[in-house]
Amino acid sequence: MSKDFILITSRNEKLRITTYGFENACTVPCLILVHGFKGFKDWGFCPYTGEYLAKKGFFVITFNFSHNGVGDNLMEFTELDKFADNTFSLEIDELNEIITAYLKGDFCVVENKKIGLIGHSRGGAISLLTASKNESVNAVTTWSAVSRLDRYSEKQKEKWREKGVFEVLNTRTKQVMKLNVSLLEDVEQNSNDSLNIEKAVRELNKPLLIAHGKQDLAVPFNEGKKLFELADKRLTEFYPIENTGHTFDIQHPFKGSNNKFDALLNKTAEFFKRNLN
Repeated sequence: MSKDFILITSRNEKLRITTYGFENACTVPCLILVHGFKGFKDWGFCPYTGEYLAKKGFFVITFNFSHNGVGDNLMEFTELDKFADNTFSLEIDELNEIITAYLKGDFCVVENKKIGLIGHSRGGAISLLTASKNESVNAVTTWSAVSRLDRYSEKQKEKWREKGVFEVLNTRTKQVMKLNVSLLEDVEQNSNDSLNIEKAVRELNKPLLIAHGKQDLAVPFNEGKKLFELADKRLTEFYPIENTGHTFDIQHPFKGSNNKFDALLNKTAEFFKRNLN
């Protein structure tokens, strides 16, 4: 069972939310799925993940960040002006607001206050940065997560400042998607504290599962290894996945799952069952 919500944030932004497992919401742990760059809650594996984990006994929240570029048409990037204005700090703030809204009972009457985050790609970084400072988060899983947010060369940054925008091609939709210089400024101003992934992982002190495909071309496998090297080994599991890439051979539009992705979902569910009960 799924249900849709709209959450208006403290900045008067609209967060589109879909929850799964509503019939058990009050008594089971909550998992929040955090999408990555050019991701959205209805992309590829996201609805399937929500349904799968709900059947495993969790209340699952999927959502769109307000500036991910997807508006009322849930399958297309129609808000490219907002996409351009997005920042990492904004995403952290919005994830914190969703956590607060859940605990307040905005989506269901909450009896079980255990919360786990699942972050894919850049969403993995946002999850780690959020969990390191939000005591309400009890455990984290990252899928294909980046180990650093400053991913641009000095030459790219110089051109970015000159033009005021950095252009990214969406190879699936063929759209040229712009990023304003405010994103670069956010990284540079906060790289030592609120956007410092290395610091966040070292200080996490919570159960962490790091999953990464060995053939990931978007976020190299070594970034998953780097996160594991930084983490407390007593609380951390590393799950390398052979012969698969950034989205674990899942496509959009969704054409069905596969053994590797189902194994990842099962691993994720087992991890949270151990650490949220």
